[in-house]
Amino acid sequence: MNGLACKNPAMVQASDFAFSGLHIPGNTSNAVGSRVTPVAVTQIPGLNTLGISMVRIDYAPWGINSLHTHPRATEILTVIEGSLEVGFVTSNPENRHITKILKKGDVFVFPVGLIHYQRNIGYGNAVAIAALSSQNPGVITIANTVFGSKPDISTDLLAKAFQVDKSLVWQLQAKF
Repeated sequence: MNGLACKNPAMVQASDFAFSGLHIPGNTSNAVGSRVTPVAVTQIPGLNTLGISMVRIDYAPWGINSLHTHPRATEILTVIEGSLEVGFVTSNPENRHITKILKKGDVFVFPVGLIHYQRNIGYGNAVAIAALSSQNPGVITIANTVFGSKPDISTDLLAKAFQVDKSLVWQLQAKF
């Protein structure tokens, strides 16, 4: 059970299998300089139980798609416009940083569950399309999750985990 009820087949419409608007650039005027436009089961009910979804990612110059993970999906990303630095970190104990510079038409895979990112390394806008191996891949943005949880994670715990002063943890929590 994936948590979503299937629609009665007699009630299915063409609109349950369509999405319009992926050609429209996302607003990147935010703190990280990127915008993700999802096309998942929430936008296309016909994706229910099919195990796929996609996103459009727009990047301002030097914008990033912050460190994040998809707990239920592998991601395959294609650069449509611009150049991106992409990377992921393998699991413990190696924690290897795998990174590559991608140009228009290049493709890169982020394995399921691994922390990954993208950064526009150009002075113009960049655009990528990513396909994900789940209708509902989920996203855990690392900084938001760690420093923006409600209620806050203990400052003592975070200071010890990141081996930094508590005042830095307070500053980071205040930003999120």
